[in-house]
Amino acid sequence: MIVKQNFPYSAGANRPLHIYLPPNYSGSRERYPVMYFFDGHNLFFDSDATYGKSWGLLEFLEGWPKDMIVVGMECSHAGQERLSEYLPYPADSGSMFSQFAPQGEQTMAWILGEVKPYIDREYRTIPFRECTGIAGSSMGGLMALHAAARYNRWFSKAGCVSSAIGFCMGPLMSVLRSSSISPDTRVYLSWGTREAWGIQDPEQEDRSSRTYFCNRQAGSVFARAGAAVRLRCQVGGGHREADWEKLVPEMMDFLWMQ
Repeated sequence: MIVKQNFPYSAGANRPLHIYLPPNYSGSRERYPVMYFFDGHNLFFDSDATYGKSWGLLEFLEGWPKDMIVVGMECSHAGQERLSEYLPYPADSGSMFSQFAPQGEQTMAWILGEVKPYIDREYRTIPFRECTGIAGSSMGGLMALHAAARYNRWFSKAGCVSSAIGFCMGPLMSVLRSSSISPDTRVYLSWGTREAWGIQDPEQEDRSSRTYFCNRQAGSVFARAGAAVRLRCQVGGGHREADWEKLVPEMMDFLWMQ
């Protein structure tokens, strides 16, 4: 079951939520873990997705043995506001993202101060960090990675798919290294060879591109803290929902079933 509703966003216009409830939700008194996703309109239905293709998350969840609540949070669709909303740090000078003012901290304040309290109040959740995860792709992957470190007291799991991190590695690594990361944290970091910077052959496993080294560098901070980290190179994978959908089973199993 998907509940779609508008939700107030203190810094601007409403941001709709797409809330997945497990099939037995209405007939039980169970409480459930929760996973929050950026770009929530791209998760469940092709008709809602920006480019006409979703992650296929509804079909996956309906056949997956673990019941949970998934909250997809939409971004702004006005102009390029999303790039500011999902930017937690200033981008490197000269980067195409350097023109955007970072508003990622405002977005996280909205999630932790408004969205999560609402979900925990209105739905039967298990609100503790051990049962709370966050995920996203591209800029949403950057935000999920940032949240897993800086807001580790709220999130124990992060799915970071095709994360846009290469243009802000300095401030990202500074935050990761200065954060208190619990050893029970789990982080999934993936990229596709058809989107990797400096890849030589997109049909071969990547262990040489800048994208690989950026993900490995970020993952190493979590690993040194004792966290479980999985680096996943998707051979032939691109920067698109159709390829991210293929990673969903592995990502969700790694974050929640091990």
